[in-house]
Amino acid sequence: MLDSILNHVGNTPLVRLYDPMLKNVHLNIKMESFNPTGSVKDRAANFILNKMRDLGKINADTTIVESTSGNFGIALSSYCKHKGYKFDCVIDPMISSVNETLLRNLSTNVFKVNEPDENGGYLINRIRKVQQVLENNPNTYWVNQYENPYNAEAYYCTLGQEICDEVAAIDYVFVGVSSGGTITGISNKIKEVYPQAKIIAVDIVGSVIFGGPAKKRFIPGIGSSKVPKILEQARIDDVVYVHETEVIHSCHQLLQEHVLFVGGSSGANYAAIKKYFQNCQGKSNKNVVTLFADRGDRYCDTIYNPSWHKKLKQIDMEEVYV
Repeated sequence: MLDSILNHVGNTPLVRLYDPMLKNVHLNIKMESFNPTGSVKDRAANFILNKMRDLGKINADTTIVESTSGNFGIALSSYCKHKGYKFDCVIDPMISSVNETLLRNLSTNVFKVNEPDENGGYLINRIRKVQQVLENNPNTYWVNQYENPYNAEAYYCTLGQEICDEVAAIDYVFVGVSSGGTITGISNKIKEVYPQAKIIAVDIVGSVIFGGPAKKRFIPGIGSSKVPKILEQARIDDVVYVHETEVIHSCHQLLQEHVLFVGGSSGANYAAIKKYFQNCQGKSNKNVVTLFADRGDRYCDTIYNPSWHKKLKQIDMEEVYV
């Protein structure tokens, strides 16, 4: 018996998805929504806090601060509360109402940045706000997921190891990229065990991570207006870009055809796999791994809301609903 559900991080289910449109592709999915707070970010949040405690970088009086409007913030706020740390969260207007409600209930303070930065996003200005918080309180620890090496180490030690233990052979791994910690950690672990495996990064059109032009983005959890320094250590073989329309289409397809209620980055990974293999059906028996990072309930007012779709002028509603 567990003392707390928050002590049960990782060892998430691995599911085989059968898709008639992906002939000769054996698609294996790590269902990361089965982590305690509902996403893959539990792994990094718990790992980093434990590591910083063990290294003496934080103590009972330390305030943890991070710039995040998504799953990492929810995970950090939950584990901080569980471990007795104060947590200050910096968010922006793109946050979903569900996430904002959770963060305001779980965090010590929530600071909302409303002014977009020079790239049209909010990340750079959120980080500037974090710097202000650090200046005002000397006993504050900034997690800094975009540069913190323990972000990657968390996935190297946990998710990457689990994938290698559970999948007998790996040809391709598709990973959505945002802060870069997940793909950096698991790419290094998987390449150690399966050096021939191809690591495919999945990014959203409008993200600048891999040199694409900046554009306003609407779906959280995938892409970034900043190039994560942590990606310098990643072992990436190829990049697939997907449009937000493809993400929405894939999320609805997964729900309608496979009864999988997933979030935006999961739809992005699925869309990227379909796009990558659509002209590669001659390559038989390829073992493909991806992860579905979270559930769809945090996207009810966006991806699964027809009224929200109307705000995105490029969306063809008949194309979205399958």
